[in-house]
Amino acid sequence: MDVRWKPSVTVAAVIEKNGRFLLIEEETAEGLRLNNPAGHLDPGESPQEACAREALEETTHSFRPTALIGIYLSRFQKNNPQTHTTEDITYIRYAYCGELGPVLAGRNQDTGIVKTLWMTPQEVHDSAHLHRSPLVVKCMEDFLKGQRFPLEVVWTDSSVYAGTIQATSKL
Repeated sequence: MDVRWKPSVTVAAVIEKNGRFLLIEEETAEGLRLNNPAGHLDPGESPQEACAREALEETTHSFRPTALIGIYLSRFQKNNPQTHTTEDITYIRYAYCGELGPVLAGRNQDTGIVKTLWMTPQEVHDSAHLHRSPLVVKCMEDFLKGQRFPLEVVWTDSSVYAGTIQATSKL
């Protein structure tokens, strides 16, 4: 039986202010981990919209993506103690930089978020053993070297927002 490979699509906000980067500390199955404000792309949203939503949910700050830093591919393997198997997960990450807005009154951080941290690039490098993903450092490094792409390089078709799934032809 053929199994179709389906990588998980994620987004991340790389937020820098006064030489420090905003990271979140979150509870995971592997213990406390550091990450960019990040998460999965949900149905009915563009990667930019997902990035703004995830930043808000995890930091309570509004965030407006202004540029794409890059698109990244990584693989993660974790043991499932219940099934005694290894899960093999591939992630595609769209990382954006942008403008951090104010904390929005009445918002709470997502469940599992312990706190936000402002870290220097050196502190981010030094804490790599605590990162949820190796992409935290890579995205920061690409940001620091000035890598930016226009938002228009990621185009979202209107069918994404439609109430029904439309059949598409294979290219």
